[in-house]
Amino acid sequence: MSLTELFIIAVGLSMDAFAVSVCKGLAMRKADFKSMGLAGLWFGGFQALMPVLGYLAGVQFREAITAVDHWIAFGLLTVIGGNMIREALSGEDDEDGDASMSPKAMAPLALATSIDALAVGVGFAFLDVDITAAAGFIGAVTFALSAAGVKVGSVFGAKYKSRAETAGGAILIIMGTKILLEHLGLINF
Repeated sequence: MSLTELFIIAVGLSMDAFAVSVCKGLAMRKADFKSMGLAGLWFGGFQALMPVLGYLAGVQFREAITAVDHWIAFGLLTVIGGNMIREALSGEDDEDGDASMSPKAMAPLALATSIDALAVGVGFAFLDVDITAAAGFIGAVTFALSAAGVKVGSVFGAKYKSRAETAGGAILIIMGTKILLEHLGLINF
């Protein structure tokens, strides 16, 4: 997997965390560096941890399902991406505007926004990926986008939350399709 592909996946995975960070920023009205850093640490940390856990689970089954690994990666990324798009288009607001950065407030949000990274980690077990570097990169991208999301939320409001989630879902679906088409020999990037 190339660095460009990994970056695109990292951005796609980060969109839920970015959207929640925007909501946190909305509730704050004025974001400070501490709040931005805390959001980045919570979301980036979980986004880095979950692919590793998924990868460790996936390598247990890699030998048994190598013949269909591309379909697994495609299916996981498509389902995750489709779910992100569905949630974005549903119009339901899953964030109550709580500005708290306490562990009690942040841990459930960080876990919820990183479940898709767990599934991507399972898919990575079937691809040629250095999981340590990939997880660190995903965590760093999520850190940056989450910290920026707090600031964006405090400045621009909830106007772009749905668009960010929709874009993230579309990116994951495109990457899953690319993996499948490459394996089937229909494209070669």
